[in-house]
Amino acid sequence: MTTAPETFDYEAALSAIARGERQALRRLYDQESARLFGVALRIVRERQRAEDVLHDAFVNIWTRAASFDPARGSGRGWIYTVVRHGALDAIRDGAREVGLDEEALDDLDAERRSEGVLEAFELREELGRLRDCLERLDAGKRNSILFAYVEGFSHSEIAARLKSPLGTVKAWIKRGLSALRECMV
Repeated sequence: MTTAPETFDYEAALSAIARGERQALRRLYDQESARLFGVALRIVRERQRAEDVLHDAFVNIWTRAASFDPARGSGRGWIYTVVRHGALDAIRDGAREVGLDEEALDDLDAERRSEGVLEAFELREELGRLRDCLERLDAGKRNSILFAYVEGFSHSEIAARLKSPLGTVKAWIKRGLSALRECMV
């Protein structure tokens, strides 16, 4: 049985895993494996590869848990990053297995770079608009949204950090997102 993500202490679990506590890894696996498998499957699009990615991710979590730094982000975010990076590595490895020749890979890289430049300009413009829209929000809405979507905190964690009722935080996020949608149009 999984615990609600907002009540599961990812940071404590990672700390216990770093100390070599296998039960902590088991609890984390029970808590997140289904969702992490879904993330891997969406990226690699093959069930067997997604299973391999998930297995490798938990091996990496076991061996690298000590490298988790709570000052740089949430434990849950770190775990999902391990899975995403593993899935992307699996895709890259798969491209090598298919046996694409060097010229085809060079062509793909050149195409990606040219697309990447245009996307970078568009992204910079979008980020500027998003920053302007975020600045228009009151502090409660802005901080709630940033904690939720940038830092990966649960609603309960945000409420504790902002010393505000849970319902208020949920309302701030909902209203703030609505205001951002209107502003970004």
